[in-house]
Amino acid sequence: MATGTIALVEEQDRTVVVLTGEIDVALRAEASAALANALERDLPVVIDASEVTFADSTGIAFLVQFVTIGHDEGLDVMLLDPPQIIVEVLDMLGVRELLVRPAAAEPAVAASGAA
Repeated sequence: MATGTIALVEEQDRTVVVLTGEIDVALRAEASAALANALERDLPVVIDASEVTFADSTGIAFLVQFVTIGHDEGLDVMLLDPPQIIVEVLDMLGVRELLVRPAAAEPAVAASGAA
C-alpha cells in the first residue's frame, strides 16, 4: 500500500510535480506517468519535494532520472527545496548541484490544483 503521492499539476507556463509522503517503489507507476506527462507538455518542470518524508533508492532514482531525461529533452527541470533527507542522499551521490535550487529561485508552488 502506497503511503506517498506523486501528483502532476498542469500550469499554463510550467508543469509542477508534487511529491508527498514516502516516495518509494510503491509509486513506480505514478512516477512513470508523471515523467511521461511532463515530457509530453514540453514546458519547464518544477519538482516540489518539500512534503517528502522518505525516499528509497527508487525514489531517488526517479528524481535523478526525471532531471536527466528532462534536460536531454531540452526542458528546464528543477527540484525545489527538497527536505534534508533527500539532500543528504543527493550529496552522497554527488548530484545535488545538478538537481536542487533554493526556494528563492522560484515562486512558491500553489497548493490549489494539486490532487
